[in-house]
Amino acid sequence: MVHSGSRVVFQTLCEALKSNKRFFVFITQSNPDNSGEKMYHKLIEQGISSTLILDAAVGYYMEKVDMVLVGAEGVVENGGIINKIGTYPLALCAKALNKQFYVLAESYKFIRYFPLSQADIPPRIKYKQYYRDNLNLKGSSPLVDYTPPEYITLLHTDLGTLTTAAVSDVLMQLYL
Repeated sequence: MVHSGSRVVFQTLCEALKSNKRFFVFITQSNPDNSGEKMYHKLIEQGISSTLILDAAVGYYMEKVDMVLVGAEGVVENGGIINKIGTYPLALCAKALNKQFYVLAESYKFIRYFPLSQADIPPRIKYKQYYRDNLNLKGSSPLVDYTPPEYITLLHTDLGTLTTAAVSDVLMQLYL
C-alpha cells in the first residue's frame, strides 16, 4: 500500500517491476489534492497493477497488504516523519495489523526539528498551500501530519537503511 505521490516511492516501484518482482499496489486517493490518484495513473502507465482506494478504506484493505511504503516531506530528529495528511492514521493501522511501514526519503529531507505531537507542526508547514495562496486559515484542514518513530519500521535513504533511532546520529554528521 502507498499513500500520496512520492517520487521516490514511484521510482522504487518502477525498479521493482524492472527486476521482475511481482506485486500489486493499493494506493490511497490522498485528499484533498488527490495526489494518490495522480500516482495511480502514473503506476498504470508503467504497467504496475494498482487499485485506487478511498483514504478512509485503509483499514479495510490493510489486512491484504504485506507492507506500506510512503515518502516524506521531512524526516525529523527523533526518526519520525512529516508527510501528507493521512500518513499518521495509515501508520497506526499498519501497526495495529502488524504490517511493515517503510519510509523512502532522500537525506536532504532530514530536518533538525523535534516535534512531539501534531500540534508541534508550525502553521507555515501544516498549511503551506493556504499560506502560499494567501487564504484565510480559519477552519482549514492541515495538509501534513506527523508520524512518530514508533510506527515506522525502517527508513530507506540514499545514505542507507536506517532505524528511526539512527536518524539523530545521521543528522549530527550532516550538520557538524
